[in-house]
Amino acid sequence: MWALLAFISAIFSALAAIFEKKALFKLEPVVFSFQLSALTFLLTIPFLFFVDFGQVSLNALLVLYIKSVLGAAAFLLVMYGIKRNELSNSLPLLALTPGVVAIFAFFLLGEKISLQDVLGMVLLLAGTYFLQLEKNGTWLSPFLFVKRNKAQWYILGAILIFTITSILDKAILKNFKLQPEAFLPIQQLFFTINFFLIFLIRRRKADALGFKPKQIGKIILAVAVFAVIYRYSHILAIKAGSVALVLSIKRTSVFFAAVFGGYYFMEHNLLRRSIAVVIMVFGAIIIILPLF
Repeated sequence: MWALLAFISAIFSALAAIFEKKALFKLEPVVFSFQLSALTFLLTIPFLFFVDFGQVSLNALLVLYIKSVLGAAAFLLVMYGIKRNELSNSLPLLALTPGVVAIFAFFLLGEKISLQDVLGMVLLLAGTYFLQLEKNGTWLSPFLFVKRNKAQWYILGAILIFTITSILDKAILKNFKLQPEAFLPIQQLFFTINFFLIFLIRRRKADALGFKPKQIGKIILAVAVFAVIYRYSHILAIKAGSVALVLSIKRTSVFFAAVFGGYYFMEHNLLRRSIAVVIMVFGAIIIILPLF
């Protein structure tokens, strides 16, 4: 059952990414993130009727808020990344997350890097190399992709943060025993507060936060519905199954978003990028799953 939930999460995560890209044509990432979080929170309020608040500890809420701050920062970085770059070129970089986790675990926790991990990271690097190849570029050009396209810094920053939030998700659900029905709406409330604070720090006019139903209200609503589905199914999958196994299936969302999103937005070099994404996803799965 957890595998089906993880796959559902992957599909709706990909759909959300495509609609997010479309919304970002007309909205700033901070404004869009606030509106999306607020609307998603409203959609998750019914979950609160199934929560046993007597089991919700202050420590769980504290850790969840810390996680929501990191999650909001990562989400905002991804929004800036896909707004300023093609979806099929930026989003696949998120598949690098397992490789980054393995490297951090080696240096900070002293965990060993196995031959399987090395193979997976080689595939991740190979996929990234082919992803960043240019039609008229030299063989060295992919190594300079961050310098050439500064929007990729947003995605790389998000990858570092996701390495932390993926671990906190499991801790909140298992160690602090927070119900998924409480996790989702409370996290969305925290997201809304965080994005509003970010907006205030940037000193923008408050009326800029207003919803624009005539322009993209339907798109934001669609993303909110997709977000509720993929986040809740992801939480249920994480609670029932192994984090590694769930993430291995969730990584397929990168392929669906890059391929179908790239086709929808008529992006460049889609065939080559699709092959590169397949290599990267396979590399991520090799690192995550105990194949050998």
